[in-house]
Amino acid sequence: MFKVVHYLNQFFANIGGEEKAHIAPEVREGFVGPGMALNNAFKGEAQIVATVICGDSYFAENTDTALKQILEMVKKYNPDIFIAGPAFNAGRYGTACATIAKAVKEELGIPVVTGMYIENPGVDLYKKDLYIISTKDSAVGMRDAVPKMAALALKLAKGEEIGTPAQEGYIERGIRKNYFAEERGSKRAVDMLIKKIKGEPFETEFKMPVFDRVAPNPPIADITKAKIALVTSGGIVPKGNPDRIESSSASKFGKYDIEGVFDLTPETYETAHGGYDPVYANQDADRVLPVDVLRDLEKEGKIGSLHRYYYSTVGNGTAVKNAAKFGQEIARQLIADGVQAVILTST
Repeated sequence: MFKVVHYLNQFFANIGGEEKAHIAPEVREGFVGPGMALNNAFKGEAQIVATVICGDSYFAENTDTALKQILEMVKKYNPDIFIAGPAFNAGRYGTACATIAKAVKEELGIPVVTGMYIENPGVDLYKKDLYIISTKDSAVGMRDAVPKMAALALKLAKGEEIGTPAQEGYIERGIRKNYFAEERGSKRAVDMLIKKIKGEPFETEFKMPVFDRVAPNPPIADITKAKIALVTSGGIVPKGNPDRIESSSASKFGKYDIEGVFDLTPETYETAHGGYDPVYANQDADRVLPVDVLRDLEKEGKIGSLHRYYYSTVGNGTAVKNAAKFGQEIARQLIADGVQAVILTST
């Protein structure tokens, strides 16, 4: 029987939510939480011997230390398989699952499997390195994800040939393999074209990326009369980060009043962002959110006014779905406040 070590965050280990996201790595014998369903899905061919648990915030803020601790915990059980998650659309959890799985695979030589929603930032970061089972965007998809993760893990442990993403249920890794087809390429291409013309379903052999197309708005007629707002993904927040915006994989944005503020001082503002060296931003947050420059332009009459509120979030590892949701809500509020233009800053 194959031995399995399973990784969970504080939420799925039933320890707590965001208020417990700071817990350091720990290990428990046997399965925990969703590990029961995973253990049952092995149908006697494998058994979860231990579950490693770590808080999402702790891992994101202490990655090197946490990774070293977790690798030691996994090594102690000498497992045949390592499974992380599934993380669904939880960005920090997904990134942690993938980071740990890659380290276990490369440093311990153990087959690994994890599971995530396609828009989880962990997918883009690690899909070339790992088998990531495609899941729904929430734990509602647990029943569908677990059997696929278990089946793929057993195949890896047995050294069996792994099929295509469509056959096994994992997210495409961008790896192309040569194979002998029954029909030559020209015939397959014509067949697809005919199906496309008829409006019939067909499957392309070379998927093209899909990019958002956003038509630019017309220029401002008179910027000296325009109300300008500042929005940033650089994580600039009032000192102490009152809204607790996460340093990675943000689940929220903040709206902050800068009425009467002419300079973002180190005593009053800082960055919550975990994806760049914060030293220079914390010394002078205007380097990321240029309130001082906009105040000068306002004073000189080169812009009409600076909007009294700015919006901030963290772009580091944040899911596309969340980012789009933030943008839509921020835009709705800015339009309601009569803002004509936005300066969007990053890091």
